[in-house]
Amino acid sequence: MLPSEIDNASAPARRSMLAKIIREQTVGRQTELVAMLRKHGHVATQSSVSRDLRELGVAKVGDRYVLPDTLAASQNDFSTLKQFVSARLTAGTNLTVLKTTVGSAQSVAVAIDTARWPEVVGTISGDDTIFIATAGPLEQRQLGDRLLAIFGR
Repeated sequence: MLPSEIDNASAPARRSMLAKIIREQTVGRQTELVAMLRKHGHVATQSSVSRDLRELGVAKVGDRYVLPDTLAASQNDFSTLKQFVSARLTAGTNLTVLKTTVGSAQSVAVAIDTARWPEVVGTISGDDTIFIATAGPLEQRQLGDRLLAIFGR
């Protein structure tokens, strides 16, 4: 097996352990996570941990990593993420922009993607900004109404 195949094969178990570590301990650096994962017998590099954090929708709040409440996200309950959204803007007729606190855009975007709203074509997130694409102006209005109801913005 190639190293990348080993990494891909072990990713689900590594992500599960990563989530457990973040849930149970205060961790603020990826290098700490790499060391903890290796201590538990998982193949981990900074780049694999970075990918795993993105896949898990982990946000950095202050000086620590936090997991999104996956149960709430699967039930379309965004109440735990509401605190991170600060503004909603439109750009053209099919792009909505959400501004979030620094480090939390990925968690909010993952929750939106997981919800599979019919009006959303896709999301792109950075550190504090999310671009949400819709098919057109009608879908953009539907999304705006939904976001207003959820986040109050």
